[in-house]
Amino acid sequence: MQGLSSREKCNGVMGVPITFLDKYNPNQFIIIGLDRYVADNPRFGHRFTVNGKETYARILIKRRM
Repeated sequence: MQGLSSREKCNGVMGVPITFLDKYNPNQFIIIGLDRYVADNPRFGHRFTVNGKETYARILIKRRM
C-alpha cells in the first residue's frame, strides 16, 4: 500500500460513491469499474465489506498520471 500513495496525491485506486459521477472529470480520473465487478475482488459479484457488512456500491477510480 505504501507504494500506491504519496504524501501529496493518491496514485492508487479509490472507491467513491455513485454521486461522484456528477463531478466526474475524464481528464483527471479513469473509471476502473464497480466494486463488485472487479476481477481481483476476492468476493467477485459482492460489494466490499466493512466490519462484515456490505457497503454501498462504490465506483473504483484512479487518477490519471
